[in-house]
Amino acid sequence: MKVTGLNIHPLKSGRAIPLETVTVNLDGFEGDRRFMLVEPDGRFITQRELQALAQVEATHIDGGVHLKMGDRALAVRFDPDQRLGVRVWASDVDAAVADGEANDTLSTWFGRPVKLAHMDASAERLVGAEWAGTPAPVGFADGFPVLITTTGSLADLNRTLEQKGQEPVGMDRFRTNILLDCDEAWDEDFWESLEIGGIRFDFVKPCARCIMTTQDQITGERIGGNPIQGLAEKRMSADRRVAGVLFGWNVVPRGEGTLKLGDEARVIGRRQERWPMKVRASA
Repeated sequence: MKVTGLNIHPLKSGRAIPLETVTVNLDGFEGDRRFMLVEPDGRFITQRELQALAQVEATHIDGGVHLKMGDRALAVRFDPDQRLGVRVWASDVDAAVADGEANDTLSTWFGRPVKLAHMDASAERLVGAEWAGTPAPVGFADGFPVLITTTGSLADLNRTLEQKGQEPVGMDRFRTNILLDCDEAWDEDFWESLEIGGIRFDFVKPCARCIMTTQDQITGERIGGNPIQGLAEKRMSADRRVAGVLFGWNVVPRGEGTLKLGDEARVIGRRQERWPMKVRASA
């Protein structure tokens, strides 16, 4: 197998940036999900409730981030002493926060009060000890440092959507970090670990998918094929620890280094059984 896609998402729920080379740290890809829009009280905001986030392009700049949304643009730099307690699912993080002027501008963009948080060098978040063995460092991603998906699994999903009379969907709907060209659909369910670029990646938890997969990742509109309906045919988890439909795997890097497009990916550990799925009753 080879790596055919590498992506970061500097702003959580913002647009993906495809890269040819990435730096891998223990907490994920350098620059991935380091900024996040939050409610005034610090609760995280995603495309689930604010679809327009899909329209935001975020680029790292010295000391902060440059945001672009249509014809609007804003450069935000952060004072490390200006901080806010923010919450991502069950994680509380002491993050840097933008100044009042920047937050007011962003509130105007989205038509609701928001603030912009930054996972800077002083912020820390550890998650997933029950899955990863030890707590894994992570940025503002939902749960784990890296997400891996495969071309074969997307092809199989799109065949199901076609059978249901729906349009195919692109891999951008799944906001992956590493895309592999594995032809065997769902073979990743058996992988315990991969080695890519000399780095070991442990597969710790399948990724349950939400309504964001139904949204166009350029406009944020809920249009086109519905992956949730397609995955429900044969990818509905039968293990209550991870409820819902599954696509892709959350992984934890066990080392640091560099990945590039075309790198070989080698399976170095396999499970005896795949993750259990519910059997859909015949009509």
